[in-house]
Amino acid sequence: MLAFLWPSHAALWLDVVGLSGSLILLAVSGDQFVIALARISRSLRIRPTVAAALVGGFGTSIAELIVAGVAASGSPSLAAGSLVGSIAANVCLALAIAALITPVKVDSATVRREAPLSVMSVALFAVLAIGGVTVVKSAVMLVVLAVAVGALLVLARTHEKGDTLGSDLVEFASTNPHRSPVEAVRAVAMVAVMLGGAELMVTSAEGLAKHIGISDGFAGIALVGVGTSAPLIAASIQAARRGEHDLVVGNVLGGNLFIALGGGAVVGLLARGAEVHVNGVALALMVGVVLVSWLAMARGSTLVRAEAIVLLLAYGATLPFVNR
Repeated sequence: MLAFLWPSHAALWLDVVGLSGSLILLAVSGDQFVIALARISRSLRIRPTVAAALVGGFGTSIAELIVAGVAASGSPSLAAGSLVGSIAANVCLALAIAALITPVKVDSATVRREAPLSVMSVALFAVLAIGGVTVVKSAVMLVVLAVAVGALLVLARTHEKGDTLGSDLVEFASTNPHRSPVEAVRAVAMVAVMLGGAELMVTSAEGLAKHIGISDGFAGIALVGVGTSAPLIAASIQAARRGEHDLVVGNVLGGNLFIALGGGAVVGLLARGAEVHVNGVALALMVGVVLVSWLAMARGSTLVRAEAIVLLLAYGATLPFVNR
């Protein structure tokens, strides 16, 4: 038994420790980065809706974007796989587990406005990923991302009175004295920590893939994608327990939009002309669960436990086929 654990499998266990450590680094630094963004937005007197869109969308996806960017130059398949895995995990784990705790109620305006933008962004990423992500396709994603973010900010103005996430953000920032320069340094420092954590995660994931005989793409989907979504999964569980349904749905929708378009663009641009291919089954799973979750929410403005179970089962049943 001891011979199995050490030293013959020392490299395997070092990769396991490295992956675990990188998750901790990304979770802590990502949380601190979001807090810094919230306080900076308050100091600059940015409107609550704008701040909420920034923190809820970009803030919750920053870890995925950094990991994908770090992996793109050396292992583009792992980078692209991590994006697909993260989007699927956000829906099948974060959103579904939250709905298992308590049915997640969704504002009808969200179903009609923000949700379609998020779903179409994921679908566009899937279509462009077929045949490989290129520089040209990355440029298309960046343009669409800019348009989508602009649309979200315009839509936010039409129902600002119901912007509970933005109000909560302002209240949080107001009760925590701060200075913008200090918070700016804090945000930059946390990005540096996330870069280090991302490098450690990518290296460890590649090592584990070799040790256990799986492809880099599958490692990105099953290990890196789920790992980078872990903070959002934990936050969604806590939000569901407190009844903050808008926070659960908003973070998942906004995060998926930035991961799909922003992450896809980052991978295509940093891959330096290398072919970036994504498993077709994984793409189908990603688009399928995102579409099903939207239809479920649209049906009665609520994601119920039975629908959450379907999402979890679909994720578990499809994952074994992704490595083929």
